[in-house]
Amino acid sequence: MTTGTETSLIELSGLTKAYPGVVANDDVSFRIKPGEVHALLGENGAGKSTLVKMIYGLVKPDSGTMTLNGAAYTPAEPRAARASGVAMVFQHFSLFDALNVAENIALGMENPPPQRTLAQKIRDVSDTYGLPLDPDRLVGELSAGERQRVEIIRCLLQDPKLLIMDEPTSVLTPQEVNILFETLHKLSDEGTAILYISHKLEEIRTLCDSATILRLGKVVGDCIPKEVSARDMAELMVGTTLHVPSREPSTGGDVLLHVDGLTLTPATPFGTALKDVQFEVRAGEVLGIGGVAGNGQDELLAALSGETLSPNAKISAKGQQIGALGPNARRALGVLTAPEERLGHAAAPDMSLVENALLTGAIREKLATRGFLNWGATRKFAEKIIQDFDVRTPSADNAARALSGGNLQKFVIGREILQRPDVLVVNQPTWGVDASAAADIRQALLNLAEQGTAIIVISQDLDELMEISDRFAALNEGRLTAPRPAKGLTVDEIGLMMGGAHGMEAAHV
Repeated sequence: MTTGTETSLIELSGLTKAYPGVVANDDVSFRIKPGEVHALLGENGAGKSTLVKMIYGLVKPDSGTMTLNGAAYTPAEPRAARASGVAMVFQHFSLFDALNVAENIALGMENPPPQRTLAQKIRDVSDTYGLPLDPDRLVGELSAGERQRVEIIRCLLQDPKLLIMDEPTSVLTPQEVNILFETLHKLSDEGTAILYISHKLEEIRTLCDSATILRLGKVVGDCIPKEVSARDMAELMVGTTLHVPSREPSTGGDVLLHVDGLTLTPATPFGTALKDVQFEVRAGEVLGIGGVAGNGQDELLAALSGETLSPNAKISAKGQQIGALGPNARRALGVLTAPEERLGHAAAPDMSLVENALLTGAIREKLATRGFLNWGATRKFAEKIIQDFDVRTPSADNAARALSGGNLQKFVIGREILQRPDVLVVNQPTWGVDASAAADIRQALLNLAEQGTAIIVISQDLDELMEISDRFAALNEGRLTAPRPAKGLTVDEIGLMMGGAHGMEAAHV
């Protein structure tokens, strides 16, 4: 951490922000120098989001001060922050699929130039910073990595002095990560400071000059990431020894799920068509499916859950054809799923946890008899999920939307695991979950596999997939590569598979 205000681009001093029942930030202080890449680390609920929202003018602090270039800095709104030279690339993109790149960028500018002029500026910035992007392309046709470039170039056109990045690599292939890091190093060399939020600690060690660690809203330490291990940083974040998931590798049991010739047109204009997807999963095996967001993950889960029927494909569970069966019939056979979008898809926001336990547990937990609901048994089931998966909530009667994202994720995954599925398909099982809870979820999946469940984990977190998978495959534009043993796969091989190198994997199977 730097000392002396004369070397600081931005300095936070005693920032505090409280909401009813929780202090999100408690006396937070640190500095960032010009050209410094500074990591902000912390588990879910540590206060990272609230802090960067105060810097970006989305939230007003209750107390404390900020200075930017030595002058008082009190942005009343994001427009004021941008005018002061502070830009932010959010984790979830704010783009319109039906507009082209230049039109989307214009929407984020105070006084956009004519389209032709703006298009040329986009090309110039794109070339200067190594971020290939065509201003005339429709955003709906772009990959997730290209969409992120739109957001970054939108920020770079503002000539920022401080660039805030929230989980920027969660949607990128390893090769795209390298391109992004080259861009950030170039910006840093030019004097732009970068405040970088990520749960990928090895990336933090590679990229960042310094780090501030938050826990429960307070600064609990700082470090130079290159001088400490990722495990050291994780344990400082959670305040306890980190559990590392482990189990014996699968030796392969009976085939419990077999998919062949799965071809589907997308349900929406900007969805992804599945193209001749084929694979099988055996009892006790974890098949990891990687890929950049938007390459068919949601469509694959919908086809396996029965939300999208595929009677012409050969999809069998325990030897029985299920392509024409809906979700409830598949659940009765032991095929369970947990989608990526937890609020609104995996859980009904305004229903209580008891009611949400009923939604998917009614059949296998026998929570209804002849049309009559057994609320006593349903409550016990919900409370068991809460207890076994350490879901932080005052009561099982709380609405799903009242839970933090990480706690709702634990509830959703726990609800499916406790139903003892024969086949479990999960999409992004630890999305938005802190290091300790993520380790617990992964261990629960591995324990389930040891009991003989066939598990498919769809994830953009390659470290997660390499940690728990027996075999690995990648989705690219709706095509699935041939699964390969996860042990021994290199980052370059994984990146090629995710980038659509469908010819090179067959020789390795």
